[in-house]
Amino acid sequence: MAVTIYDVARDANVSMATVSRVVNGNQNVKPTTRRRVQESIERLAYRPNAVARGLASKKTTTVGVIIPDISTRLYGELSRGIADVATMYEYNIILSNSDERPERELELLVDHFGKQVDGLIFMSDSVSEEVREEMLRAPVPVVLAATVDTEKKFATVNINYEQAAYEAVSKLIENGHQKIAFVTGPLTRDINRFQKKVGYERALKEAGLDVVEDLVIEIDDAYDSAYDSWEQIEKRTDKPTAIFASNDHLAVGILNGIRDKGHLVPDDYEIICFEHSNLARIVRPQLTSVVVPLYDIGAVAMRLLTKLMNDEEIEEKQVSLPYRFAQRDSVK
Repeated sequence: MAVTIYDVARDANVSMATVSRVVNGNQNVKPTTRRRVQESIERLAYRPNAVARGLASKKTTTVGVIIPDISTRLYGELSRGIADVATMYEYNIILSNSDERPERELELLVDHFGKQVDGLIFMSDSVSEEVREEMLRAPVPVVLAATVDTEKKFATVNINYEQAAYEAVSKLIENGHQKIAFVTGPLTRDINRFQKKVGYERALKEAGLDVVEDLVIEIDDAYDSAYDSWEQIEKRTDKPTAIFASNDHLAVGILNGIRDKGHLVPDDYEIICFEHSNLARIVRPQLTSVVVPLYDIGAVAMRLLTKLMNDEEIEEKQVSLPYRFAQRDSVK
């Protein structure tokens, strides 16, 4: 038989209300009584019923987390930041994978809200209108992590992807490059379309260079697609001399494509990329990259959610974290 709050109260010779106050951290209990109750809890190995506690407090101490693809390092690192802060504030997590499908995102939102979560962290490549409407109707706070909210309706945690892209491309321009390719995953993804591409184009325009649409190369977000793309790039009569890649595994595919064709990086071509995973350091030459603080984005998103759930004062709902550049060997 499971040990109940009644068993603890009887063992400690106190009321069930006193046990409840101790379990829930209420300070209105004498120190000697608190110690006696805690000793009984340890001796009997009592585990509070989270469901019952939730019914009493109208909170479940549970947050929902919806991510596009749990298998990728990007979302894995974000989730770790979320989990560490959730543990610190004694929240449990329901983690769900949306498979990058808007209809699945909608199903999961309804499911999480039905489970009475106290709040939700949402990550997506692009926020559909149906998903946006569902989140606006949400009975609990919602925070977007590494997700662009063009309408600024939700609390968000990101970096300034547009400025980071601008600085990366400006570095290549300073090195004398006039034809710079932007190799990116699908432009249906908001960060690619509204942030990185815009930063790329701004750097070119400010330098007085033409924005050549053919040098914006949209491919599947996969190493093989990036590797194969180099063969097409090389056949161009006006081929670029530098590449800005939207993430590091695309950059690795391009790097290997270049080298397998007998060219050198950075002597013949220079490369800068986003994200800064272990891939950027494993390959040779090592890749110069924009360092996105993935863990911090997750951790700050969870802390922001705790403030919203507890009605704490919030200075800024659209949080932009600092980023940095890791200068390595793919750029002179």
